Amino acid sequence: MTYVGMPTPRETPQDTMARIADTAHGMKVVIVGAGVSGLSAGWWLARSGAQVTVLDKGIVGWEASGRNGGGASHYQSPLFEEEQRMWPFMDELLGYPTEHSKERIVMAVTPKQLNQYHYLAKMNNDMGYRVDLLDGDQVRTMVPLAGDNCLGGMHYRFGGHANPQRTVQAYAWAIQDLGGRIVQHSPVTGFHTLGGKVVGVDSPTGRYDCDAVVVAAGPQITRLMAQLGVDVPLAAARAEMIVTEPAPMMPLGGVDGNGLYGRQTLRGNLAYGGGPHEWIDTLPGGPPGRPTSPLTRNLARRLAELLPKAAHLNVIRSWAGVIENSPDGRPIIDRMADPENVVVASMSGVGFGLSPASGHAVRDLVVEGRCTFTDIAKLSLSRFDGLAPDWREQQGWLSAA
Repeated sequence: MTYVGMPTPRETPQDTMARIADTAHGMKVVIVGAGVSGLSAGWWLARSGAQVTVLDKGIVGWEASGRNGGGASHYQSPLFEEEQRMWPFMDELLGYPTEHSKERIVMAVTPKQLNQYHYLAKMNNDMGYRVDLLDGDQVRTMVPLAGDNCLGGMHYRFGGHANPQRTVQAYAWAIQDLGGRIVQHSPVTGFHTLGGKVVGVDSPTGRYDCDAVVVAAGPQITRLMAQLGVDVPLAAARAEMIVTEPAPMMPLGGVDGNGLYGRQTLRGNLAYGGGPHEWIDTLPGGPPGRPTSPLTRNLARRLAELLPKAAHLNVIRSWAGVIENSPDGRPIIDRMADPENVVVASMSGVGFGLSPASGHAVRDLVVEGRCTFTDIAKLSLSRFDGLAPDWREQQGWLSAA
């Protein structure tokens, strides 16, 4: 069997960078949102020669982009192959470390989980993405912190993980190295339109004239796009992470399971997050991202179940951000018809891993008017035409308040 992850005679990332250089020379692009998706888009556009300004209500990566497990294995996305092509080269291309590491292990501690992983392994292998099934002893060999409760798992021979905090900072520094600006503590308050286009963006730090706008502001997208007469249905939830004391280093740092996503850091700490969602309402200044005790306890319990030989470790840190979710759980990446120079990028919980690819897609929509490397039609906003106004109520996505 030939697997997608095997080398093919296709364009290298370095060739791509050379090809797009100066294709957007002189174009002024304002990006709203300094999360990983907005920063990646800014980096791709700056590499293309655009004059990039990134505005954020807070600081770079302060919401979900800096508060996630760092996974990069989104095989069900049309952006997956580009994600896999780009990640191994991102340190070189950005000029700063992301701590990217290849491959992941997903382990089961219940029969239901094991059956699900067998199904996923077959599906991935049928798609051409190599996954090896593991029994309990094989998992315990590869994951020394696993316990006797491990029933088996699977080894993704593709994908991997990176450090979210280092990665968002790498994107930001790379944009600045290319002449772009990042303006923090600068929430967008309005837009100026003329002739069916946005020509300026207002914030407390001033007006920013532009030829194109990218709105990648996470849960704030709905409110911002409403100012332009565009309905983007999203619901916000708290995204929580916990970090333990350092544990002995495992051979492979990317280990998931038991409803958790995460990784072992280069210092040995275990950094993990993952549901259940705590739905919250968005506010003009952005919803608070404070950790909550019930979710933190839930994460700690499930991590102890996943890795029993680390159950004695203390949780030394927890933090929370806010993540936006579309009604079907898939990203929205689309260029508007009116205003026709606005691109929306909402990643619905998978923004970090897909960022090298989503940034490329956004760059293409801004500069070329279409995504040049894959078909992203199923990520268009129009799929929600006719959505019931009470869709959140129907799905039970309501805040406790």
